[in-house]
Amino acid sequence: MAATVQECLELQLLEVEMLLSMFPKKGELSLDGAAVPALQRYLTDGGGGLPPRLEYSVAVGVGEPEVKVELQVQLPHMYPHVAPQLFARSNALHRQQQLQLNTRLTSHISSLDSGELCVCEAVRWVKENSLPYLENSKVTAEGVSKEVVVKETIQRMWIYSHHIYRQELRKKIFECAKKLNLTGFCLTGKPGVICVEGIRENCEEFWRVIRYPNWKHISCKHVENMEAEGSADNLRLFRTFEDLQFQAHGDYGLRNDYHMDLGQFLEFLKQHQSGHIFQILFGVEGKLADK
Repeated sequence: MAATVQECLELQLLEVEMLLSMFPKKGELSLDGAAVPALQRYLTDGGGGLPPRLEYSVAVGVGEPEVKVELQVQLPHMYPHVAPQLFARSNALHRQQQLQLNTRLTSHISSLDSGELCVCEAVRWVKENSLPYLENSKVTAEGVSKEVVVKETIQRMWIYSHHIYRQELRKKIFECAKKLNLTGFCLTGKPGVICVEGIRENCEEFWRVIRYPNWKHISCKHVENMEAEGSADNLRLFRTFEDLQFQAHGDYGLRNDYHMDLGQFLEFLKQHQSGHIFQILFGVEGKLADK
């Protein structure tokens, strides 16, 4: 017999309770304070729209002296019958070690029986298997001459969507950008455009998060990669992550008629040395009206 959404959400709440008992200290388990009550109300009321997906992170202590590896968790409504989105990260890991660690974690979780809760198992696996990657990262760092300039890859990602309206989605975009220290903007309306810039792996993580599980009519139109020596902030075109809104044509209440003023958007791009992106996003060359 196929599981229902209600049954899956009940299991998700049960697993969160188990994790809270395993990680009772402040900061060990980071969870949106409104997420669990929203799920509980949905289960109690038995109707209405689905609650937001459950998302949280667990700070897993590894080794001596203890280093924290953060396990980020995103649960589809049908988890555990649909695989969770898991990602382990740590400032003590280089990008390649982090990639290898997550590849092995994904492989391990995929080998488990379908339909079984597995976040607690993922926490256990991270705790028992992260140390070699941390040690390799330390050896690599100590083996580099102090005279060598560490280069960092900065990425700028241009994302196009048919439209961006929903408050829940916009909140997720801004929270994710802030968490990953990304600058850029989100242009709300029709069409919708997102630009993020920052450390390459952070941009890639942002793209993975916002398009999951299946945001239709969204595509990454263009990616710019730059190598920075020293401070990467010098390569950023934006100082913050902006909520970009221009005067719109049409009635906001009628979504199909709510179109952004692309002339104002083109002017904004040119002010940020990105006028060439207009043609990449929309397939036509942008021209400003004579003033």
